[in-house]
Amino acid sequence: MFLILSGTPVGGMHWPGCCNGRATLGIQPLICGKGGRKCSAGDGDQRMIGLRYLAATILIAGTAMAGSPTAVAQPLPGARSELAFSYAPLVKRVSPAVVNIYTTTNARVQRRLPFPFPGVPQAGERVQNSLGSGVLVRPDGLIVTNAHVIKGADEIRVVLADRREFEAKVVTQDERYDLALVRIDGAGEKFPFLEMRDSDSVEVGDIVLAIGNPFGLNQTVTSGIVSAVARSAGGVNDSNFFLQTDAAINPGNSGGALVSLDARLIGINTAIYSQSGGSVGIGFATPSNIVARMVAIGEQGGRIVRPWLGVSMQRVTPDLAAGFGLARPAGLVVKEVFANGPGAAAGLRRNDVIVALRDLPIDDEAGLRFRLSTLQVEAIVPVRIIRGGKEMVVELKLAAPPEDPPRDRSSLDGRQPLSGATVVNMSPAVAEEMGLAEWRPGVTVVEVKPGAYAGRFVRPGDMILATNGQDLKSVEDLKKRIAAGISSVSIGREGMVSTVQFR
Repeated sequence: MFLILSGTPVGGMHWPGCCNGRATLGIQPLICGKGGRKCSAGDGDQRMIGLRYLAATILIAGTAMAGSPTAVAQPLPGARSELAFSYAPLVKRVSPAVVNIYTTTNARVQRRLPFPFPGVPQAGERVQNSLGSGVLVRPDGLIVTNAHVIKGADEIRVVLADRREFEAKVVTQDERYDLALVRIDGAGEKFPFLEMRDSDSVEVGDIVLAIGNPFGLNQTVTSGIVSAVARSAGGVNDSNFFLQTDAAINPGNSGGALVSLDARLIGINTAIYSQSGGSVGIGFATPSNIVARMVAIGEQGGRIVRPWLGVSMQRVTPDLAAGFGLARPAGLVVKEVFANGPGAAAGLRRNDVIVALRDLPIDDEAGLRFRLSTLQVEAIVPVRIIRGGKEMVVELKLAAPPEDPPRDRSSLDGRQPLSGATVVNMSPAVAEEMGLAEWRPGVTVVEVKPGAYAGRFVRPGDMILATNGQDLKSVEDLKKRIAAGISSVSIGREGMVSTVQFR
């Protein structure tokens, strides 16, 4: 029987162009493993080109050993320096900027005690505590975290790496991207903070560290690699575009830092894929580019507005790729170009295939939404398309999504199936606010009263496409049909259409 031991680093890391490619890991400048000469390393040199691993094969003693061939001797490290491999310098540099966040929420509950008792909280309220992590991104105390970490909190306390505590105030939050900004007041103190790296420069295989507060364990550091970029994780946030890592992320890590070897922030740890609730090596981080956009807009009291292209699109399937003569199924095919929109002004046509935005590949709707979310309204961007089998580039000026037609917000009541629902006319602006992938003319549900009859089959974000088998165009049209009586409602949700019959 053989036991294979692998993964013991020997000889340090190999960096292109540095002392014949040999250097031990540390913060810039790098110190060569031989000769002690200093080397500089930019972003391109931060990737590990190779690691030599010691693989020791141990033969378990047994009666069969007598006839075993002589094992080949394995090379041993010549000096202790060849075993030096530590993230300690990196951790010391970045960990002071990662904070713990504790929230308190006074939740309303059903009254249980008929009379108050000394020392017992008043009936009708229950104190709920939660924890998470955050990252200082400005020296004045501005912290970025996940929106779900502070959602509904009545009090927010921030604990720094040196154990000092501060009360924090919410600057802004955006549940569409599951991001929030809070600030602590240090009376003029300059806090340690992390600079952000361009997350588009991150590649699969890059080594990363995840730092946070899992299970309330302060300043826990785990290591791993970037497992995937542009990864979708349905239902987490609006952009649905993440960096995936196998660095362990557990409950309490939300809002913590995912950093690269150059000590810069590449993502905010947001979610994990797990059936047990613990880490199974599939974690998701919101890329730093959308975080940077959130910081820039949020500091001014605004919100991220995703620009509008003025076209309707669908993902290129293998069948569509064959029909369009594409080498592989990639990109988005234009289904419709809306009059007076940015796409029409740029000359986009039906059946054009959009393959890149600003020279960054576009493979699906999530990727496009993310790219647009990092851009400003009125920015002029190059869009690479394939038209008739030929590749070309068009210049497109981004625009704010228009509110056309007007919303005509209406609350529906009375004895009818949609009672308790609030609806508006769908427009590009409404679709952007609600984080919908695309829009089409019609009516959408924006609110449903708790316990309302409509809540049995509709929810916010649903499109009401038709009643009694007839297409619906506006809120006014819907109200007229309700008055006349409706026996069926067709509902659009996440690309699927269902029809509910009433008796």
